[in-house]
Amino acid sequence: MATSPSHTNNPSDTTPASRTISRRSLLTGSVLAAGAASGVLGQHEAAAGVDWNAAPSAGAIPRRQPIGVSTYSFWQFKPDQKLSIEECIQKSSAYGFDGVEILHRQMTDESPAGIRSIKQCALKEGMPLFGLSTHQTFVSPKPEVRRKNIDHTIHCLQLAHDLGIPTIRVNTGTWGTRKDFDDLMAHRGIEEVLEGHTEDEGFQWVNDSFAECVVAAEKLGVVMGLENHWGLGRTATGVLRVIKAVNSPWLKATVDTGNFLDDQYTQFEQLLPQAVLIQAKTYYGGGNWYTLDLDYKKYAQLIQTAGYRGYVSLEFEGKAPAAIAIPQSLAMLRSAFAG
Repeated sequence: MATSPSHTNNPSDTTPASRTISRRSLLTGSVLAAGAASGVLGQHEAAAGVDWNAAPSAGAIPRRQPIGVSTYSFWQFKPDQKLSIEECIQKSSAYGFDGVEILHRQMTDESPAGIRSIKQCALKEGMPLFGLSTHQTFVSPKPEVRRKNIDHTIHCLQLAHDLGIPTIRVNTGTWGTRKDFDDLMAHRGIEEVLEGHTEDEGFQWVNDSFAECVVAAEKLGVVMGLENHWGLGRTATGVLRVIKAVNSPWLKATVDTGNFLDDQYTQFEQLLPQAVLIQAKTYYGGGNWYTLDLDYKKYAQLIQTAGYRGYVSLEFEGKAPAAIAIPQSLAMLRSAFAG
C-alpha cells in the first residue's frame, strides 16, 4: 500500500512547510484554544447571570458536618476491651463515621511497618485519619521533665506527619498535686499549685515548651490543637492565654464539649474561633467519672454559626456497651447537625 506524503517516514520527504505542524505551533494552538474556550465559558456564565461569589441558592444541598470517632471510644483505658487501631478503623467504617481520630496511647506499633498497616487499612475502608490525640505535661519546675515532654510532642508530630494526619491534640499538663486522675475528677479537675511555685510560672513553662514545638509543627505541616483538658487548660481562659502567648498558626485549639464543667456553652463559644478539631463526649449508661447533660442541637448551632466546617470527633465515655452506644451516639450527632 502506498504511503501518503503526510505520513511518510522517509527523511528525504519534501512535504511543503504549510502542511507541516510543528510541536510548538500545536502546543501554542492548544493554549490559545483553551484560553478562547475559557473566554467563551466566561461569556456564557455572565450571560446566564452566574456569580460564583454569591451565596448558595435556597435549593443548594448543604455540606454535611463531618463526624468522626476517636479510637478512645472503643477502649476508654479499660484493660478488657482494647482493640487495635486497624480494628477501630474497620468498626468506624462499618458504623458509618466520616473519619477516625487515633489515640496515641492505643498504638502498639509505631514502626514504619505499623504505620503502613494503619494507612493501608484506612485507605481500604475509605476512612480519613484526621487527628492524633496525644498526652504531655509541661507544668513542671524540672527542665529535664519539660525537655522529655517536648521531645515526646515532636515525636508525635512526626508520627502524625507519617500517618498523613493534619492535627494533634495536645495538653498543658497538670501540677500533679492530686494523688491520681480519679482524685482529680473527684475535685472537678481543680488542683492546688505546686508548693513554692506560682500559676504564672506554670504558664511560662507551658508557653516556652510550645514555642519550641511549633517550630517542628510548621516544618512537618501538622497543627497542634491545645485542648481544654484539666491543668492550666481547664478553662477557655487558660487555653486562650497559651495560644495568644505562643502566637503561632501551628498552635490552635481542640475543643472538648465534655471538659467544661461550668458555663459549658459560653466557654465552648469562646474557643470556637481557634478550633481545628471538636471532640464530642457522650455518656450512655452513665459516665465513668461524671455525666453531663449536653444539648448537641445547641452545640450544632454554635458550631455552624461560627463557620467551623472541620471534624466533630466522638469520644464515648459511658458505661454502656460500646457496640451499642457508639452507633447510638453517631445517630444522635447526625440528627443534631441535620437540624
